[in-house]
Amino acid sequence: MPLNRGLRTANLAKKAEFYTQLSVIEEELKHYKSYFKNKIVYCNCDDPRASNFFHYFSYNFEKLGLKKLITSCYKNQNRDLFSQNKSEKAIYLEYEGDKNKNKVPDVEEIGVKNLVSDGDFRSEECIKILKKSDIVVTNPPFFLFREYVSQLIKYKKKFLIIGNMNAISYREIFKLLKENKIWLGASIKSGDREFGVPKDYPLKASGFRTDKHGNKYIRVKGVRWFTNLEISKRYENLELYSKYSSKKYKKFDNYKAINVDKTIDIPINYKGLMGVPISFMDKYNPKQFEIVDGIGRYSMLHGPTKATRGKYLTEIKGKKIYARIIIRHKKL
Repeated sequence: MPLNRGLRTANLAKKAEFYTQLSVIEEELKHYKSYFKNKIVYCNCDDPRASNFFHYFSYNFEKLGLKKLITSCYKNQNRDLFSQNKSEKAIYLEYEGDKNKNKVPDVEEIGVKNLVSDGDFRSEECIKILKKSDIVVTNPPFFLFREYVSQLIKYKKKFLIIGNMNAISYREIFKLLKENKIWLGASIKSGDREFGVPKDYPLKASGFRTDKHGNKYIRVKGVRWFTNLEISKRYENLELYSKYSSKKYKKFDNYKAINVDKTIDIPINYKGLMGVPISFMDKYNPKQFEIVDGIGRYSMLHGPTKATRGKYLTEIKGKKIYARIIIRHKKL
């Protein structure tokens, strides 16, 4: 890795070091338990000293029927999970179950191994581990989300990862959503979620707290699970009651579609294209609706073109509104 990229990654990674709460993991993972039997799970953005992903999978190893659990993270500085011994090398851990039957993942049961590189998920070493893994479950750095998902798709991995819902509007991510190659998870549909942060993390934003033990937490808005693991819940029909009228539903100035401000207000009898909020993806049933495009300043699918240059695609009577997903009913 070039030095300047490495320094930039280290600085950004420090700011993006959020630890997912165990309750958030448990609430989502309960929908996918059948997928993990005899599988190798890789958590490749997880410091096992603080990771609740490691906690969840190690304590539920036998219950899920896992074959192996592997965790690695960017520049882990503690070689021994249960001590403060310093190590200049990044490490990864391998856990293959409760050998002594005491229902606790002991130090002796966890294989601690050195990495030659810095533990970046893009390194050759971590990619080698990725290739032999079956399912990836983690909370990757939001600022590297495009690159992270691209790698998972490249190596044809099953995954369940946390990201920000704004990633829906990234052209690379939107294309995968449209093609039904990835979708949103089952449990988080609204609001924000609390994440742990390192003790030296500067708490300047609103929605932060420090508990009685000195642990720091921050609330993050717009968090969602992204996955390619199928569950029946995503095929539940969205119940709709509104009917189309030209007075209620205005057309975009620069795109041939009507605007729908709330998902619940999608008209049940409109056959044309409709622009709905990004939050529609929380309710998206691919058997009920077709995703055609996404628009903001320009098309999420096609990017800027000569035909749309200088135009804002979500304008209505000259007023710009937030990004929209363009959909239509499948059965009308």
